[in-house]
Amino acid sequence: MRFIQTIKNIFKIEDLRARLLYTFGIVLIYRLGKYITLPGIDPSQLTNLKTQTATGIMGLLDMFSGGAFSQASVFALGVMPYISASIVVQLLGIVFPYFQKLQKEGESGRRKLNQYTRYLTVVILILQGPTYLYNLTRTLPATAFVLHGTFFTVSSVIMLTAGTIFVMWLGEKITDKGIGNGISLIIMIGIVARMPANFIFELGSRINGAGGLIALIVEIIFLFVVILGTILLVQGTRRVPVQYARRIVGNKQYGGVRQYIPLKVNAAGVMPIIFAQAIMMLPIIIAGYSNSSSRFVIAFSNMYGFWYNLVTGFLIIVFTYFYTAITINPVQMAEDMKKNGGFIPGIKPGRKTVEFIDQIMSRITLPGSIFLAIIAVLPSIAVKAGVSSNFAQFYGGTSLLILVGVVLDTLQQIESHLLMRHYDGLMKSGRVKGRTGAVTAY
Repeated sequence: MRFIQTIKNIFKIEDLRARLLYTFGIVLIYRLGKYITLPGIDPSQLTNLKTQTATGIMGLLDMFSGGAFSQASVFALGVMPYISASIVVQLLGIVFPYFQKLQKEGESGRRKLNQYTRYLTVVILILQGPTYLYNLTRTLPATAFVLHGTFFTVSSVIMLTAGTIFVMWLGEKITDKGIGNGISLIIMIGIVARMPANFIFELGSRINGAGGLIALIVEIIFLFVVILGTILLVQGTRRVPVQYARRIVGNKQYGGVRQYIPLKVNAAGVMPIIFAQAIMMLPIIIAGYSNSSSRFVIAFSNMYGFWYNLVTGFLIIVFTYFYTAITINPVQMAEDMKKNGGFIPGIKPGRKTVEFIDQIMSRITLPGSIFLAIIAVLPSIAVKAGVSSNFAQFYGGTSLLILVGVVLDTLQQIESHLLMRHYDGLMKSGRVKGRTGAVTAY
């Protein structure tokens, strides 16, 4: 079989085999760290915390941490503070010229931005650590705490901070010596780790409840349809032809050929969903601290409610346009084409090219943003259709986009290694494309 032969080819390549084994080893360390409970907490009395993180926003936080959140682990905060810091640093590049300069300085600028991201991550962790401990004190019984007072708080915040920094280090090691993007892979592993248990729970509920196995089969078919649609969204591009003029430098001839600029249908990736969910968490936080029971707070605290999902979908569409605008610069693209002697056939160089690219991006971003919004609210629709809330999380939202994107990127890297050694790729027809939309190079 082709699949078995491909696996054999993967392990024939020494460098690829070493990278895969290294990645598996780092992932194993990360998964073992989930079970290291914060010193001073009795791990046998975490039932209330696990119940709190079974559904809703807390369930999402627990999923992104790979279950460490509900275990009161030293890895409880996961890598989300690092993701938040990365988003802030990207947004600073829009406002401050200094950060814009760093973004254009290549490798040296990237290193400085990474250093600022790490510093900001530590600041966020110092703020989030006491909040997590406060939630523990409100959720767990008093007997669950072996240690008390300032010493417990300070030591726990230090350990939570060190835990996240260690997870970041593991992610960077995967990126350097393993396969795939380390941070994304760690998040994906946390999501996948919950899938078997949630599937078994859904299977048991269907066997013992309404619908039976027929309903489960329908759910699985629908899940595959959603995954296929998400893959198309991640890989979807609109190719814009660019004709390069023929140039002769010395004895060599350059240009004279037509190439294509791939403009992505979803250039913003998963960021619009993250932004929208961050804003929609505010009513829940306000309700938790103020004990408010107003209609507004109640309506927007129910993540499966109509108004919550309607506003979330609208925010995702808005943020998709916003994030696309800051990541795709038509002016820069037009200038680069002009410098290299390129032009879009039928479009004048300069301002007309900028307007054309901007028009194309606006047209393809609209359906992409609407589909992204639909994917984001699909878990709520699945819950209303009778799917358990735990299993419904895999029907859409951030988790599904991360899952599909990371898998495609990782497969793309594996295929690159295979093709460089003159082996067949992973697919019989075509090549695997990652989130960049670019065809895998030899």
